[in-house]
Amino acid sequence: MSSNSELFDRACKTIPGGVNSPVRAFRSVGGTPRFIQRAQGAHVWDAEGKRYIDYVGSWGPAILGHAHPEVVKAVQQAAEHGLSFGAPTEAEIEIAEAIVARLPSMEQVRLVSSGTEATMTAIRLARGYTGRARIIKFEGCYHGHADSLLVKAGSGMLTFGNPTSSGVPAEFVQHTLVLDYNNLDAVEAAFKKYPDQIACIIVEPIAGNMNLVKPRKGFLEGLRELCTKYGAVLIFDEVMTGFRVGPQGVQGLTGIQPDLTTLAKVIGGGMPVGAFGGRADIMAHIAPLGGVYQAGTLSGNPVAVAAGLATLRLLDAPGFYENLSARSAQLAKGLEERARAAGIAFSADSVGGMFGIYFRDSIPSTLEEVSASDIERFKQFFHGMLERGVHFAPSAFEAGFVSGAHDESIINETLSIAEEVFATIKAA
Repeated sequence: MSSNSELFDRACKTIPGGVNSPVRAFRSVGGTPRFIQRAQGAHVWDAEGKRYIDYVGSWGPAILGHAHPEVVKAVQQAAEHGLSFGAPTEAEIEIAEAIVARLPSMEQVRLVSSGTEATMTAIRLARGYTGRARIIKFEGCYHGHADSLLVKAGSGMLTFGNPTSSGVPAEFVQHTLVLDYNNLDAVEAAFKKYPDQIACIIVEPIAGNMNLVKPRKGFLEGLRELCTKYGAVLIFDEVMTGFRVGPQGVQGLTGIQPDLTTLAKVIGGGMPVGAFGGRADIMAHIAPLGGVYQAGTLSGNPVAVAAGLATLRLLDAPGFYENLSARSAQLAKGLEERARAAGIAFSADSVGGMFGIYFRDSIPSTLEEVSASDIERFKQFFHGMLERGVHFAPSAFEAGFVSGAHDESIINETLSIAEEVFATIKAA
């Protein structure tokens, strides 16, 4: 049996940084990543055989818990008939119907292979539909690694951003305007300056990629009003929140209907899949009906679709989301109570099956406020929990995830361990 450190050393020889996605490398918290050998329900086991209560959940898809038997069975049955055809299947229609039936804003949907592909294409579609070039995104919201989205804010409120990744020429992001999340005045000022040039706003309606950050009252409503007024497309990036925070995502919680929505994670049940969809008149511009091109060899992959369909059907169980929300709230409230009892500045929040923890006195509403948290104390907390068998995301800027397999006893076990860790942090 190889240790985690041995596997990491071996991986670094053939894989850049030893990982196939950067956050897995533990660079922001230090230490050695855990190489997962298997998972079941609310737990994962590493290469050394150690078991962890898991709050990463494959970064969101494992809403039912890992390796749910009905999802695994659906995958096995689909695989027996072939892994990929490059041709239409009835199952693609079934999952499209299932998604459209759940989201009132969505009249048509196109399946793709990842969240990045979904957001990239939704923006291209918005530009093709409007005939405009400029887009608005928000600092701290992550929409995948397409070139025009790897951008940070400029030096002033209405200056266009600068690439955050080498390999992205400045001219690739010259049409991307980056504003502060929850700052509606800045959005209104942008539309006044560029009234006929903004194709779309893309936003995480509840952010999860700068930790969990909820929209302030009126923010999403204001985005909807401004897009309608100026003829821009409103894109809700629900890759993370879609069917994770509720049966209709954030749009179901708020009643606000975007023009386009992007999805991934939960709709694949742990398999690689993504989707974008919305108003039929906009979707009519996508090939083969319109001139906005998009294609993918593995789009609508039958094995991934089978996992997604099985997952969506299981989410329809009575009381599923109520129980999920209750467990997330139990975890967030319990962590906050124990941290504060230990004299540590700490706050926590939750919605549906997502939660956020912050080493600061109040719940943040912007990236700047998240960044002002005590990151060093987070690192101590992360490693203290990991050593004692609890697996949180290795970053202070990522939301956490609770699944249907996290029952009350598992949450209580987590809280007992956290109480011990908070006492250690106080003494440090």
